[in-house]
Amino acid sequence: MNAAALIGNDPGWLIAVKGLIVFVLCVVLTLMSVWGERRIVARMQMRLGPNRVGPFGLLQSLADGVKLALKEDLIPKAADRIVFVIAPVISATTCFMAFAVMPLTGKVTLFGHKTVMQLTDLPVGVLYVLAIASVGVYGIVLAGWSSGSTYPLLGGLRSSAQVISYEVAMGLSLVAVFIYSGSMSTSDIVAAQHKWWYAVVLFPSFVIYAISMVGETNRAPFDLAEAEGELVGGFHTEYSSLKFALFFLAEYVNIVAVSSLATTLFLGGYHALPGLGFTENWLGGWFCMVWFFAKVIGFFYLFVWLRGTLPRMRYDQFMKFGWKVLIPTSLLWILVVATLRVMSARGEPRALIAAFTFGIVMLIMAGLSLYERASRTAQFDGLPDSSVEPSFPVPHVSGINRVESNNG
Repeated sequence: MNAAALIGNDPGWLIAVKGLIVFVLCVVLTLMSVWGERRIVARMQMRLGPNRVGPFGLLQSLADGVKLALKEDLIPKAADRIVFVIAPVISATTCFMAFAVMPLTGKVTLFGHKTVMQLTDLPVGVLYVLAIASVGVYGIVLAGWSSGSTYPLLGGLRSSAQVISYEVAMGLSLVAVFIYSGSMSTSDIVAAQHKWWYAVVLFPSFVIYAISMVGETNRAPFDLAEAEGELVGGFHTEYSSLKFALFFLAEYVNIVAVSSLATTLFLGGYHALPGLGFTENWLGGWFCMVWFFAKVIGFFYLFVWLRGTLPRMRYDQFMKFGWKVLIPTSLLWILVVATLRVMSARGEPRALIAAFTFGIVMLIMAGLSLYERASRTAQFDGLPDSSVEPSFPVPHVSGINRVESNNG
């Protein structure tokens, strides 16, 4: 019996219990993620991090939540009060809804019923996740618009442009997964990876998705919607107390959600690492959840690593990378994958398929090399050897230029 049939036999109370378990797991993971991020970044920067509240500072996140709840809740006079209150609720609820189609385990027994740890199995489950992620961004956009302040408005506009750019790349990166698995159901995609994970077979798609999910979650180096060095705090500058806590919760639950989707689509979901498949039967199948969240934690460490390593991108670099690099690369990769699948379906010799793949790789490398050379030539052509103009617009300041010419 497949996952859809098992879920279809679940009584209503069992679905509610599974929903409660998923909600509690997300909240606990959020608390641990905040603590883990602060500890990891502290080690990267040769600091201690949280170490006072509870053993190893484990209760620091809980203390921060209590502190936020007890703060005064202020609403700016110029704000649209209704939208101002609704915006954080939209952000916080949509990120939880994405877990409805995530298969956390295989077949397990819960209160005497054979089921799977998944709330529902839609035929277009991946499209459902993308749709929910798109709705979640409305929380950020509405928060910036309704605050009645300049900096939040700029943060909201940046977020809308960011979503348009990077969600297109994210959606295109998943097309190759649909072609290979022949389904948009998350459980079917996990089952299709019983031999090879798609992170290996479709490595370019995996890389594009990993980059896009960082931009989708407004995390460094793509945290331009809340750039504190430019916009004070971005879209949530005017928020305080529990409303700010909801945005804080939404950010980390969203990280867990996109990491869970990456685990499901590219790392075999809840399946064990190669050679350790026998562990999937431990604890009546519940041990699969350990493998699932171990992979999710690995993605979370990637998020923290990027934050502690890379500086924030400039906005024009950010948009150029999305439109001129990720999206064209995704389109080209879709054509390559579709061609390979057609050649395999027609029974073409493996040597021909390998030659086609090698030729595509060589063409891409040659194109990148020519593009890099053309960019450098256009940048330095006609300039004196001692001067280098930047690749971004710089305002003309006559006094500085006059001093430089006199010194020269």
